[in-house]
Amino acid sequence: MFKHLRIGLAALLVCGALTATGAPQLTAQAQLRRGGASLVRRAQQVTGDRFRFETVTPSGARVYAVNRPNGQTLNAIDRGLSQLFAAARRRGYRAALNHSNYTIFIARADRTRNADGAYSPDIALGAAQYRGSVYDQGGYVFAAGMVLSNQPPAFIIAEHDRDFNRIADVARYEGEHLVLYHNDRRLYARTADHSRGGSHPILQ
Repeated sequence: MFKHLRIGLAALLVCGALTATGAPQLTAQAQLRRGGASLVRRAQQVTGDRFRFETVTPSGARVYAVNRPNGQTLNAIDRGLSQLFAAARRRGYRAALNHSNYTIFIARADRTRNADGAYSPDIALGAAQYRGSVYDQGGYVFAAGMVLSNQPPAFIIAEHDRDFNRIADVARYEGEHLVLYHNDRRLYARTADHSRGGSHPILQ
């Protein structure tokens, strides 16, 4: 069963998708007061999943998951974010470069293999601007992840049981959009929508 496709704008990445919501963004302080409840509700509306498990990665990123994530998954998220932060600091960026700034939701995959039969846990998102393109699968596209919120920084990835380096890549790539949102709005605007081309990594 595909996710409930309630988000109207999706931008396909090499390994995932960026999706922006029209819902009001919470301030970081308000989000802390609500203990993440608003983000959880939004993620559940988008994916149709129940995120029953809450934990933090060794470096402090908050994680909500449909199943209890193993250590390899948590370490891969940290690794991807660390690689991203290093690249961002090389460009002189300073904002949103701590693991504790990020919330990651691990959703059930709508598929585990791509059209070539390779292992590729992905979630289904509304096609939006990809409608009619080679990515359109009949009104939806498959993506490894999506941005849920710019403030506070949050994204959704698909659950993996192997190839944890792919999780690291997806965490880095989804995080790139969030780092750019907080540090370089011009580059963010140019790279947020991949339907016109472009790929990851954006920050080398």
